[in-house]
Amino acid sequence: MPTTDGDGPEPGAGEPRADPGRRPGGGEPRRGSSRRALLAALGVGAVGAGLGWAGYEQLKRIWWQVPGIDKPRSPGELDYAAAGWAGASEANWRRADRPADYGIDRVVIHVTEGSYAVALKVFGDPGHGAATHYVIRAEDGHVAQTVRELDVAFHAGNREWNERSVGIEHEGFVDRPETLTDVMYRSSAKLTADICLRYGIPVDREHIVGHNEVPEADHTDPGPHWDWPRYMRLVRKAHAAAERRASARPARDS
Repeated sequence: MPTTDGDGPEPGAGEPRADPGRRPGGGEPRRGSSRRALLAALGVGAVGAGLGWAGYEQLKRIWWQVPGIDKPRSPGELDYAAAGWAGASEANWRRADRPADYGIDRVVIHVTEGSYAVALKVFGDPGHGAATHYVIRAEDGHVAQTVRELDVAFHAGNREWNERSVGIEHEGFVDRPETLTDVMYRSSAKLTADICLRYGIPVDREHIVGHNEVPEADHTDPGPHWDWPRYMRLVRKAHAAAERRASARPARDS
């Protein structure tokens, strides 16, 4: 299961709370300056203030908080076409505009230690303090998206890794390998391949990791029975197939 970020007992410690009343859909987008104009202004401001590139990168991360600078969103919008929407509580993720503000270069694999239904229930609980972007059901491989990839889900137990990763939860138990079904492996591999293709993430074990491999994380999932060689073969196969489909599509007229 995902973890919060911080040393204290408070759910979500180490992560700022989401703004009250701001759903993943976000309603009508705010109107105003374009992102390009804002980033240009931020760059000039950073240089003028002597902050340099690091200062510009820091300022860029908060561009969406400026009034009139909000990326259009729609309620229930999906990043992965094969998923269904099952939104997590706003208390369990932080609004962002990835990869414009935080680059995405990791996929983190979790195992629920409980049922699919319970995972969705606790992710919808504002007191839980954690959620992944996706949950996959064991019996049929159904994918539920609970947090937009744009946003930072509290799942890795490490704030920096939350900001740079997409978290995928798998229904099952780390000490019961029979719960890690073939259909779930295959469904997850297609999802991970799609994420890697869209963000240019290398398909390797440096960039596709278990929750237990995240620095400072104290969880053991996906556990010793997660079949990494099998999973990575499936991800590579799905990634290659997706690349072939993308290259076969006719180019759109500009």
